[in-house]
Amino acid sequence: MAPSLKMTKQERHDFLAGVHVGVISIDDPGRAPLAAPVWYAYTPEKGVWLVTGKGSKKGVALEKAGRFSLVAQQEDMPYKYVSVEGPIVEVRKAGLEEDRRPMAWRYLGEEFGNSYVESGSGEDEWVYRMQPERWLTVDYAKMLPGE
Repeated sequence: MAPSLKMTKQERHDFLAGVHVGVISIDDPGRAPLAAPVWYAYTPEKGVWLVTGKGSKKGVALEKAGRFSLVAQQEDMPYKYVSVEGPIVEVRKAGLEEDRRPMAWRYLGEEFGNSYVESGSGEDEWVYRMQPERWLTVDYAKMLPGE
């Protein structure tokens, strides 16, 4: 029998908490879902959150849909991914020090993250937090000998 490629609960939490550019998918009635790359963060306690402009295409779609899905993947072998879907449980104005700067540091490091944050106004940026209800996972490393 072939080994299961599904991640354990701890493996999926650890993977999703890692630094990956996620792809968000949001319902867009009358069209295919809106899908776009996003920076995100995750903890099991808080769920998944991202920062985006409330007036942006993503922000408008998030406000209408009230939920989203996000997939994060490892693009190098052995390939793996985690996909989550659930309702938005919090929407709030993004703060510079509590939201925007930590997210920029997460993806760009401290020096470039500071430059990034200081180059933009951030006036219309909001935090959208989702609590995952459904998970899909695959870890092809589980096919390797000794795994």
